[in-house]
Amino acid sequence: MKDATVKRLKDQLFIARAYYPSIAKLQGKEDLSRELKQNIQEHERMLSEAISDADLPQLVENKILKMEQIIAKAKGCTVECSNVERKLRQILDLTEDETHFHMKQSAFLYHLGVQTMPKSLHCLSIRLTVEYFRAPSSDIEATHAHKFDNPSFRHYVIFSRDILAVSATVNSTVMSSKDAADAVFHIITDRQNFYAMKFWFFRNSYRDAVIHVLNIEDIDFSNLNGLGLKQFSPSEEFRISVRNFDQPQLLQMKTEYVSIFGHSHFLLPEIFKNLKKVIVLDDDVIIQKDLSPFWNIDLEGKINGAVNFCNLRFGQLEKIFGSDIHDGSSCLWMSGLNIIDLEKWRELKLTDMYQNLIQKILNNDSEETWRTAALTASLLAFQDQIFPLENSLIISGLGYDYRVNEDTIRNAVALHYNGNMKPWLDLGIPAYKKYWKMFLTQGDRFMDECNVRH
Repeated sequence: MKDATVKRLKDQLFIARAYYPSIAKLQGKEDLSRELKQNIQEHERMLSEAISDADLPQLVENKILKMEQIIAKAKGCTVECSNVERKLRQILDLTEDETHFHMKQSAFLYHLGVQTMPKSLHCLSIRLTVEYFRAPSSDIEATHAHKFDNPSFRHYVIFSRDILAVSATVNSTVMSSKDAADAVFHIITDRQNFYAMKFWFFRNSYRDAVIHVLNIEDIDFSNLNGLGLKQFSPSEEFRISVRNFDQPQLLQMKTEYVSIFGHSHFLLPEIFKNLKKVIVLDDDVIIQKDLSPFWNIDLEGKINGAVNFCNLRFGQLEKIFGSDIHDGSSCLWMSGLNIIDLEKWRELKLTDMYQNLIQKILNNDSEETWRTAALTASLLAFQDQIFPLENSLIISGLGYDYRVNEDTIRNAVALHYNGNMKPWLDLGIPAYKKYWKMFLTQGDRFMDECNVRH
């Protein structure tokens, strides 16, 4: 343990503080009282500057020995045990309160670290945007415009605000393809990141694949009846805790991260009116093998080819879904890699169904936010419309689960870094980062200038 000595110091300090008030009241024990107080202060000073043993001064063992001897003397004095016990309880209560405060503060700071864009990535986005307007480039997309709505090509769609993440997803898909000449990637983002995305994909090539960057705010959605779907909302992740029915005797809760379509995904039929099928990727996904076989999968009349997430079932979330559940034993499904039949989507008017669900949820529960409503509506809208993909092909949990087997990772077609610990963050799980870094653009001038290091 890197803090074994620090813990030992804290234990000594705990006991010394408990004895000191009683020793200070004893007649003829002034020297012991003064010595005990002095050693308490020295321990407090050391612990104020030390988190691990490496932070402690060299003579710390002498101070520990000295404190042991003084505590032994204090224990040898005749004092009221009830006084010592009372003081120990007071210190214990204070310590528990302090621990609870630090746990809450740690959780808040961790959440803040996950949700806040790192300074280096913010710098990269700003630099690319400035450069786009400083040196306008020829619009390469215009030369490939005929491919954008041609259903004979293989169309991939990614909703993202993160340049680094989406470029790694695109690069991994292309590098893992046997032939990328018929691949068209549609990167859908918001106005704030649009020009940075445009300039990034102008500067970087991805074999023969075509990259099409769209600003969702420039797309005409006049046919829709509103409800705010035009506001950019990519895939959403939710941390869900439920009773662990696998071990009911322990009364333990288990926590899972569920990734689902955001509001913007339900605009797909409107954005790509001439396309029949697309593969939707999240920007925290890495592709390790050729995706050609996925285009030949028969969805058997279903809209969404997705991985079933059977760690959670609809029945476990009955309080969230209410009476709209068709089958409580059915598994949830995950975004990440999804095969979408747009023709079937239009036929069943799934977007209208989703909007009706959103409206119902927001009307029934004033505390429900626009974002959290997506969890219920997105999962319910696709009830009975999921074609299950083989779970071993797409491995999820790489953003929170330390227990994923390395052989399982290597054999997977796709890796999904769902969870808080994304691979482009310092908080990312080191053992899984290497699979993401393989497809990260190297040697880019703007990355170097913004100190983007992974």
